[in-house]
Amino acid sequence: MPPMPVPARIAASLLGLAVLAGCSSQPSRPPTADTAAAQARGNAFPASSVTIRALGLVGTPYRYGGNTPESGFDCSGLVTYVFADMLDLRLPRTSRELARVQGPKISAERLSSGDLVFFGSGDEVWHVGIYVGEGRFVHAPSSGGTVRLDALDNPYWQRHYSGAKRVL
Repeated sequence: MPPMPVPARIAASLLGLAVLAGCSSQPSRPPTADTAAAQARGNAFPASSVTIRALGLVGTPYRYGGNTPESGFDCSGLVTYVFADMLDLRLPRTSRELARVQGPKISAERLSSGDLVFFGSGDEVWHVGIYVGEGRFVHAPSSGGTVRLDALDNPYWQRHYSGAKRVL
């Protein structure tokens, strides 16, 4: 039998190594929410995945108390769904509770994709959205509407802007 060509020997060796690596005895454990959050903080991918998912939900109907694409979303339902769906990160369910989530407060000038933006009056927070870059955020604003993309410099949102948090 003639010797195997070099590329074929390399491919066969790599295939053998891959098979052996798959036979390792270390059990794998699914990541916990804490692990996912820790990994997310040091990586730009989670922010991008949150942004892309949020943008993909634009047009979904608004529904008070809604938290799935099938049922529709309210503002906090949209936020909690996107972070759970993309990162398996469990966040509180209301905009007020989300505003109290541990994480650095971010000035409007330092916003980054995936940051949570909050709106309200005085000390009361009553609305939340996901910042997606270029001065825009995705949110579920009101009954009869849909999830939409809005600009932070819109006079209404500027007037009610109450801050931002980075949870990634």
